[in-house]
Amino acid sequence: MNAIRIPHDLDERIATAIEFFWTTRNGQIFRQTQSGIHDQGNRGAVTGGKQLDGFVELIKDVLVLNGVPDDKIFIDSDLELPGYYRPNKKWDLLVVDNNELVIAIEFKSQVGPSFGNNFNNRTEEAMGSALDIWTAYREGVFGSQKAPWLGYFMVLEDCTKSNESVRVRSPHFPVLQEFVDASYKERYEIFCKKLVLERQYSAACFTTTSVSPRGINFEFPKEELSCREFIVSMLWAAISHFGRE
Repeated sequence: MNAIRIPHDLDERIATAIEFFWTTRNGQIFRQTQSGIHDQGNRGAVTGGKQLDGFVELIKDVLVLNGVPDDKIFIDSDLELPGYYRPNKKWDLLVVDNNELVIAIEFKSQVGPSFGNNFNNRTEEAMGSALDIWTAYREGVFGSQKAPWLGYFMVLEDCTKSNESVRVRSPHFPVLQEFVDASYKERYEIFCKKLVLERQYSAACFTTTSVSPRGINFEFPKEELSCREFIVSMLWAAISHFGRE
Protein backbone atom coordinates (compact mmCIF):
# COMPACT_ATOMS: atom_id res chain seq x y z
CA MET A 1 0.00 0.00 0.00
CA ASN A 2 1.69 3.18 -1.19
CA ALA A 3 -1.07 5.72 -1.76
CA ILE A 4 -4.69 6.00 -0.74
CA ARG A 5 -7.47 5.25 -3.20
CA ILE A 6 -10.77 7.11 -2.91
CA PRO A 7 -13.72 5.55 -4.78
CA HIS A 8 -14.63 7.62 -7.85
CA ASP A 9 -18.29 7.34 -6.85
CA LEU A 10 -17.81 8.25 -3.19
CA ASP A 11 -20.46 11.00 -3.24
CA GLU A 12 -23.00 8.60 -4.73
CA ARG A 13 -22.11 5.95 -2.14
CA ILE A 14 -22.63 8.48 0.65
CA ALA A 15 -26.01 9.45 -0.79
CA THR A 16 -27.00 5.77 -0.95
CA ALA A 17 -25.96 5.27 2.70
CA ILE A 18 -28.08 8.27 3.72
CA GLU A 19 -31.06 6.90 1.81
CA PHE A 20 -30.57 3.51 3.50
CA PHE A 21 -30.51 5.29 6.88
CA TRP A 22 -33.93 6.84 6.33
CA THR A 23 -35.64 3.87 4.68
CA THR A 24 -34.37 1.46 7.34
CA ARG A 25 -35.30 3.77 10.19
CA ASN A 26 -38.80 4.45 8.91
CA GLY A 27 -39.31 0.78 8.14
CA GLN A 28 -38.43 -0.18 11.71
CA ILE A 29 -40.95 2.25 13.14
CA PHE A 30 -43.62 0.94 10.77
CA ARG A 31 -42.91 -2.72 11.60
CA GLN A 32 -43.00 -2.08 15.34
CA THR A 33 -46.29 -0.21 15.01
CA GLN A 34 -47.81 -3.02 12.98
CA SER A 35 -46.67 -5.64 15.51
CA GLY A 36 -48.10 -3.72 18.44
CA ILE A 37 -44.71 -2.90 19.97
CA HIS A 38 -44.57 0.79 20.86
CA ASP A 39 -41.30 2.31 22.05
CA GLN A 40 -41.43 5.73 23.62
CA GLY A 41 -41.30 8.49 21.01
CA ASN A 42 -39.02 7.50 18.13
CA ARG A 43 -37.08 5.05 20.23
CA GLY A 44 -38.33 2.26 17.96
CA ALA A 45 -35.84 3.34 15.32
CA VAL A 46 -33.04 3.48 17.87
CA THR A 47 -33.67 0.07 19.39
CA GLY A 48 -34.05 -1.45 15.93
CA GLY A 49 -30.47 -0.61 15.02
CA LYS A 50 -28.78 -1.15 11.66
CA GLN A 51 -29.72 2.27 10.22
CA LEU A 52 -26.07 3.13 9.67
CA ASP A 53 -25.10 -0.15 8.02
CA GLY A 54 -24.83 1.67 4.69
CA PHE A 55 -21.95 3.72 6.10
CA VAL A 56 -20.39 0.69 7.78
CA GLU A 57 -20.36 -1.17 4.45
CA LEU A 58 -18.99 1.89 2.68
CA ILE A 59 -16.07 2.16 5.09
CA LYS A 60 -15.37 -1.55 4.79
CA ASP A 61 -15.39 -1.38 0.98
CA VAL A 62 -12.97 1.56 1.02
CA LEU A 63 -10.61 -0.35 3.30
CA VAL A 64 -10.70 -3.41 1.03
CA LEU A 65 -10.15 -1.18 -2.01
CA ASN A 66 -6.97 0.02 -0.32
CA GLY A 67 -5.59 -3.42 0.32
CA VAL A 68 -6.85 -4.23 3.81
CA PRO A 69 -7.65 -7.97 3.86
CA ASP A 70 -11.35 -8.69 4.21
CA ASP A 71 -10.75 -11.13 7.06
CA LYS A 72 -9.07 -8.39 9.11
CA ILE A 73 -12.23 -6.23 9.06
CA PHE A 74 -15.02 -6.97 11.54
CA ILE A 75 -18.52 -5.50 11.16
CA ASP A 76 -20.98 -8.25 12.09
CA SER A 77 -19.38 -10.13 14.97
CA ASP A 78 -16.32 -10.21 17.21
CA LEU A 79 -16.66 -6.46 17.78
CA GLU A 80 -15.91 -6.41 21.51
CA LEU A 81 -12.80 -4.71 22.82
CA PRO A 82 -11.54 -4.84 26.42
CA GLY A 83 -11.68 -1.71 28.53
CA TYR A 84 -10.18 -0.33 31.71
CA TYR A 85 -13.28 0.85 33.59
CA ARG A 86 -15.49 -1.96 32.27
CA PRO A 87 -14.83 -5.46 30.98
CA ASN A 88 -15.48 -4.67 27.34
CA LYS A 89 -17.34 -2.52 24.83
CA LYS A 90 -18.83 -3.40 21.45
CA TRP A 91 -17.70 -1.17 18.58
CA ASP A 92 -19.26 -0.97 15.10
CA LEU A 93 -16.22 -1.63 12.91
CA LEU A 94 -12.81 -3.00 13.81
CA VAL A 95 -9.63 -3.75 11.92
CA VAL A 96 -7.49 -6.25 13.83
CA ASP A 97 -4.32 -7.76 12.40
CA ASN A 98 -1.97 -10.20 14.10
CA ASN A 99 -3.39 -9.40 17.55
CA GLU A 100 -2.95 -5.67 16.93
CA LEU A 101 -5.88 -3.23 17.01
CA VAL A 102 -5.48 -1.02 13.95
CA ILE A 103 -8.85 0.77 13.62
CA ALA A 104 -11.99 1.09 15.76
CA ILE A 105 -15.05 3.13 14.71
CA GLU A 106 -18.25 4.10 16.46
CA PHE A 107 -21.30 5.00 14.33
CA LYS A 108 -24.10 7.00 15.97
CA SER A 109 -27.20 8.91 14.89
CA GLN A 110 -29.90 11.10 16.37
CA VAL A 111 -33.30 12.00 15.01
CA GLY A 112 -35.92 14.27 16.62
CA PRO A 113 -38.19 15.31 18.06
CA SER A 114 -36.30 14.99 21.38
CA PHE A 115 -32.72 16.23 21.27
CA GLY A 116 -31.91 17.34 24.83
CA ASN A 117 -31.40 14.14 26.80
CA ASN A 118 -30.27 12.25 23.71
CA PHE A 119 -27.54 14.81 23.04
CA ASN A 120 -26.20 14.35 26.56
CA ASN A 121 -26.35 10.58 26.20
CA ARG A 122 -24.49 10.63 22.88
CA THR A 123 -21.73 12.91 24.13
CA GLU A 124 -21.27 10.99 27.38
CA GLU A 125 -21.10 7.68 25.48
CA ALA A 126 -18.47 9.00 23.08
CA MET A 127 -16.30 10.55 25.78
CA GLY A 128 -16.63 7.48 27.98
CA SER A 129 -15.66 5.11 25.20
CA ALA A 130 -12.59 7.17 24.36
CA LEU A 131 -11.48 7.43 27.98
CA ASP A 132 -11.99 3.71 28.52
CA ILE A 133 -10.05 2.50 25.49
CA TRP A 134 -7.17 4.98 25.80
CA THR A 135 -6.73 4.17 29.48
CA ALA A 136 -6.77 0.46 28.65
CA TYR A 137 -4.15 1.11 25.97
CA ARG A 138 -1.97 3.05 28.42
CA GLU A 139 -2.20 0.23 30.92
CA GLY A 140 -1.00 -2.32 28.36
CA VAL A 141 -4.29 -4.12 27.76
CA PHE A 142 -3.49 -4.21 24.03
CA GLY A 143 0.17 -5.03 24.54
CA SER A 144 3.01 -2.85 23.29
CA GLN A 145 1.44 -2.06 19.93
CA LYS A 146 1.29 1.31 18.16
CA ALA A 147 -1.69 3.48 19.16
CA PRO A 148 -4.84 2.50 17.22
CA TRP A 149 -6.84 4.87 15.01
CA LEU A 150 -10.24 5.73 16.54
CA GLY A 151 -13.11 7.17 14.54
CA TYR A 152 -16.43 8.75 15.57
CA PHE A 153 -19.19 8.99 12.94
CA MET A 154 -22.34 11.02 13.71
CA VAL A 155 -25.51 11.49 11.64
CA LEU A 156 -28.00 14.13 12.84
CA GLU A 157 -31.45 14.99 11.56
CA ASP A 158 -31.49 18.51 10.10
CA CYS A 159 -34.82 19.92 11.23
CA THR A 160 -36.36 22.89 13.01
CA LYS A 161 -35.72 21.46 16.47
CA SER A 162 -32.06 20.68 15.81
CA ASN A 163 -31.48 24.19 14.40
CA GLU A 164 -33.22 26.19 17.13
CA SER A 165 -31.16 28.12 19.68
CA VAL A 166 -31.06 26.27 23.00
CA ARG A 167 -31.06 28.06 26.31
CA VAL A 168 -28.26 27.08 28.65
CA ARG A 169 -28.84 27.11 32.39
CA SER A 170 -25.77 27.27 34.63
CA PRO A 171 -26.66 29.10 37.87
CA HIS A 172 -23.21 28.96 39.49
CA PHE A 173 -20.65 29.40 36.72
CA PRO A 174 -20.72 30.70 33.14
CA VAL A 175 -20.62 28.20 30.30
CA LEU A 176 -18.12 28.51 27.47
CA GLN A 177 -19.16 31.26 25.06
CA GLU A 178 -19.47 28.95 22.05
CA PHE A 179 -22.35 27.13 23.73
CA VAL A 180 -24.43 30.23 24.46
CA ASP A 181 -27.60 30.05 22.30
CA ALA A 182 -26.05 27.29 20.20
CA SER A 183 -28.44 24.86 18.52
CA TYR A 184 -28.05 21.10 18.89
CA LYS A 185 -26.64 21.04 15.37
CA GLU A 186 -24.00 23.56 16.42
CA ARG A 187 -23.36 21.69 19.67
CA TYR A 188 -22.66 18.46 17.78
CA GLU A 189 -20.31 20.28 15.45
CA ILE A 190 -18.43 21.77 18.38
CA PHE A 191 -18.37 18.41 20.10
CA CYS A 192 -16.95 16.53 17.12
CA LYS A 193 -14.28 19.17 16.53
CA LYS A 194 -13.20 19.02 20.18
CA LEU A 195 -13.08 15.21 20.17
CA VAL A 196 -10.39 15.46 17.49
CA LEU A 197 -8.72 18.55 18.94
CA GLU A 198 -8.25 16.80 22.27
CA ARG A 199 -7.17 13.60 20.50
CA GLN A 200 -9.94 11.54 22.00
CA TYR A 201 -10.64 10.33 18.46
CA SER A 202 -8.28 10.36 15.51
CA ALA A 203 -11.03 11.71 13.24
CA ALA A 204 -14.73 12.52 13.39
CA CYS A 205 -17.41 12.76 10.73
CA PHE A 206 -20.52 14.88 11.24
CA THR A 207 -23.30 14.87 8.69
CA THR A 208 -26.78 16.37 8.85
CA THR A 209 -29.70 15.05 6.85
CA SER A 210 -33.39 15.69 6.29
CA VAL A 211 -36.20 13.88 4.51
CA SER A 212 -39.34 15.43 3.01
CA PRO A 213 -41.81 14.74 0.20
CA ARG A 214 -39.32 16.48 -2.09
CA GLY A 215 -36.58 14.00 -1.29
CA ILE A 216 -33.61 13.28 0.96
CA ASN A 217 -30.92 15.85 1.59
CA PHE A 218 -27.62 15.79 3.46
CA GLU A 219 -24.57 17.93 4.02
CA PHE A 220 -21.33 18.12 5.98
CA PRO A 221 -21.41 21.50 7.79
CA LYS A 222 -17.62 21.54 8.20
CA GLU A 223 -15.14 20.24 5.64
CA GLU A 224 -12.78 18.94 8.32
CA LEU A 225 -15.66 16.79 9.60
CA SER A 226 -16.69 15.47 6.18
CA CYS A 227 -16.87 11.82 5.25
CA ARG A 228 -14.08 12.28 2.71
CA GLU A 229 -11.69 13.75 5.29
CA PHE A 230 -12.64 11.01 7.73
CA ILE A 231 -11.83 8.34 5.14
CA VAL A 232 -8.53 9.95 4.18
CA SER A 233 -7.37 10.02 7.81
CA MET A 234 -8.43 6.40 8.31
CA LEU A 235 -6.67 5.20 5.17
CA TRP A 236 -3.37 6.79 6.15
CA ALA A 237 -3.58 4.82 9.39
CA ALA A 238 -4.27 1.64 7.41
CA ILE A 239 -1.35 2.32 5.09
CA SER A 240 0.92 2.99 8.05
CA HIS A 241 0.12 -0.47 9.40
CA PHE A 242 -0.31 -2.73 6.37
CA GLY A 243 2.30 -0.92 4.31
CA ARG A 244 5.02 -2.12 6.63
CA GLU A 245 4.17 -5.78 6.09
